Amino acid sequence: MELFLVLIALLLMILGILGSFLPVIPGPLTSWAGLLVLHFTEGVTLSQTFLIMTLIIAIFIYVLDYIIPAIGTKRFGGSRAGMIGTTLGLIVGLFSPIPFGIIIGPFVGALIGEMIYKNDFNKALKAAFGSFLGFIASTFLKFIVAIIYLGFFIVKISEHNTYWF
Repeated sequence: MELFLVLIALLLMILGILGSFLPVIPGPLTSWAGLLVLHFTEGVTLSQTFLIMTLIIAIFIYVLDYIIPAIGTKRFGGSRAGMIGTTLGLIVGLFSPIPFGIIIGPFVGALIGEMIYKNDFNKALKAAFGSFLGFIASTFLKFIVAIIYLGFFIVKISEHNTYWF
């Protein structure tokens, strides 16, 4: 049973990292769920303070994930259409055979969304750039937190390696 819980926790950690890029999975919250599952194993104990602090950070990042792209979009004169285009471009970019589709997709999506909304290429390009910067900043922040949580996971597992193996 313990090994099963560790594997579930590891799966949640991996999903958390993927969730940093995929808009449908809340990355840091999913990684935190992995830490929570790890806490319920016999071999690892995580303090309540640690779990509460990491949860607060994960929730904070989750909220920022909605605020940062909006700030980037608004600062560069973008609209909601640009933000929607960014998200759709990300989804298309993920499944695109084009190298770096995950980076190019959000920018092109934001540009198309802004062109539909504004019909002025220069303004749409500026807004798309802002939307793209906000998306990149938000994604980077989620990725860093998910990697840190994975690091906590690895440290805790390695501290108890005699228990597992």
